[in-house]
Amino acid sequence: MVLTNLGIMIRPIDLRSDTVTQPTDAMREAMFRAVVGDDGFNDDPTIHQLEQRFAALMGKEAAIFVPSGVMANQIAVRVLTRPGDVIVAGRSQHVVSFEYGASARNSGVQFGLVNDERGELALDEVEEYLQAEDDHQPAVTLVSIENTHMPSGGTPWRLSAIQALRAAIGPRALHLDGARIFNASVATGVAPADIAAPATTVMACLSKGLCAPVGSLLAGPTELMERGRLERKRLGGTMRQAGFLAAAGLVALDGIDRLAEDHARAKILARAFAARFPEANYDPESCHTNIVAFTHPRARLIAALMEEQGVLGGTVAPKRARFVVHAGISDDDVQRVIEVLEQVSLPAG
Repeated sequence: MVLTNLGIMIRPIDLRSDTVTQPTDAMREAMFRAVVGDDGFNDDPTIHQLEQRFAALMGKEAAIFVPSGVMANQIAVRVLTRPGDVIVAGRSQHVVSFEYGASARNSGVQFGLVNDERGELALDEVEEYLQAEDDHQPAVTLVSIENTHMPSGGTPWRLSAIQALRAAIGPRALHLDGARIFNASVATGVAPADIAAPATTVMACLSKGLCAPVGSLLAGPTELMERGRLERKRLGGTMRQAGFLAAAGLVALDGIDRLAEDHARAKILARAFAARFPEANYDPESCHTNIVAFTHPRARLIAALMEEQGVLGGTVAPKRARFVVHAGISDDDVQRVIEVLEQVSLPAG
């Protein structure tokens, strides 16, 4: 709770991430009643149901339930690359910048980084890495994309851009970090299976906008997913009676359409932030999903001043502010954030 100038305690409005969502009553009930088994022996029926449903949603043959999105990405890296290989990815993607060097440590790979300032990869830069193989440079065996692209502001990829990338990389593997793929689907009107069709593997998080307490999924060809279960074991991700978590995940997949509410509220906040900080040159119309993100030289100070007034946000780079809307944010909360914005005053200097 935050103490106001009038001595009144108020509930903080938490816009740090959509990972702060709470499981719904329906999830808690489903978790209580879940039929479970030992997933280490691959005999948990509720996990089987979740994996099969997710694979079908993504148009893939099989899927694996894992504790986190980071683990899903790392499993994909391990089954799609060899030590020394190059992964071409955007320089600000999650697998590059927010997994603490896991790909290098776990798989002995290196990244070829390209511009992803607007979310999509710069195709000409990707092609340059591919052509460099003819000049005795390391082989590119994997290209990774993120949809929606968090650092640029939850930007959804155009399907045509994914298809063009798929055509450009030829037989190489394409991994889709779809932590927020359902946000992308709702924003663009394109079915998740169509978004994922060009990708060899695709992952999604259930614990962000969909409100599940924990869990992500990785989908792809059956042979790769069988190898993925071995890599999950090596990474310490094999769970036992985890069907109660999968039960919450099944309920989460019933709530995809609700994400449109988050997008609408984020758009209102994007316009408010743009109006309050015109020096940021932030275009609020670039906010298509649930993330308000903009560059400002005093981004960390903005976040700190708002926190003093009970609005929690953050930064994803020294000058990059981020505020994320989710199921725990109401219309009243949005109005309160706007009121706080009106009170925020950056000191001179």
